[in-house]
Amino acid sequence: MVIKTIIRKTTGNVSAVSFDSGEGLLEKISAYDTFIQVIDGKAEIEIAGVSHFLETGESIIIPAHSHNSIRANVRFKMLSTIIKSGYED
Repeated sequence: MVIKTIIRKTTGNVSAVSFDSGEGLLEKISAYDTFIQVIDGKAEIEIAGVSHFLETGESIIIPAHSHNSIRANVRFKMLSTIIKSGYED
């Protein structure tokens, strides 16, 4: 897996991420909304126990505070945009 952060700001960040077949991110909970855009390949994105199978050109929002994981079914590339704005104390 390779992660390249394109922009990092206090209000969020954008990262390009690539996975080889069979790789993924373990289940976690993010404190912020995350917008995932598939730019190549296919992946299974599980949000709150529900699997979503995405292909090139598709996108999904992972809501803040949701259990989620990502698994690459084949080689897979995505853009991940984390939006921190609106969560200020």
